[in-house]
Amino acid sequence: MLSRTTRGGAAALVLLLLTAWAAAPWVATASVPAAAWTAAETPKLIALTFDDGPRRSTTTALLDGLAQRGVKATFFLIGAQLEHNEDLIRRMDAEGHQIGIHTYDHVALTGLSKASFAAQVALTRQKLMAILGHDGFLLRPPYGAVDDAVRKNAGCPIILWSIDPEDWGDQNAAREIEHVVANAQDGSIILLHDIFPPSVEAALAIVDRLHAQGYLFVTVEELFAARHITLEAGEVYRDAYP
Repeated sequence: MLSRTTRGGAAALVLLLLTAWAAAPWVATASVPAAAWTAAETPKLIALTFDDGPRRSTTTALLDGLAQRGVKATFFLIGAQLEHNEDLIRRMDAEGHQIGIHTYDHVALTGLSKASFAAQVALTRQKLMAILGHDGFLLRPPYGAVDDAVRKNAGCPIILWSIDPEDWGDQNAAREIEHVVANAQDGSIILLHDIFPPSVEAALAIVDRLHAQGYLFVTVEELFAARHITLEAGEVYRDAYP
């Protein structure tokens, strides 16, 4: 198991991967120095992602818990919920979390006209840019629904997932924890929703359980950068298994 000190050092090294990315958002070419970790210390990387937020009560509790654990996550936000939550979004950004787009109204993007697609994705992008002062937002289409038109119009990489406990269903934290822990692999992308209290409870317990197994939590971009995978606009990514 990695110690807290080792995890902190490993996280700092992974953050170096974004140096090159900062100048070109979809080019992740930096690499971890070969001698950065010994074989015994090399962490398993995993990305924790959240959809459908922000919601003030649950997202705040989640951010507090992640901060206590020194964990960075990726949040795919709904455009219609940005207003009156600008401080939460700025906090996410300031604390090193990654922010992405989950459409404006949580609608399936497949079959939309170009104008309707822009109203869901480009408008959300514009609002996030106005709040944060930068771009570089990835896209997660609701329901994971992707077709050729979505790929063509995305304008950024499309991020899906490899582990989905369907926490929106019975909202059973204990079941969600066991599902994620049982299916976790080096390079997995976990899908949860930060609008449900049981999901927040589950997320923090998952972090604790997987930390104990030697996993290091990173953002989606950090995960792919560590695997030397260049994220391309319009391409779909579900995991970064070695």
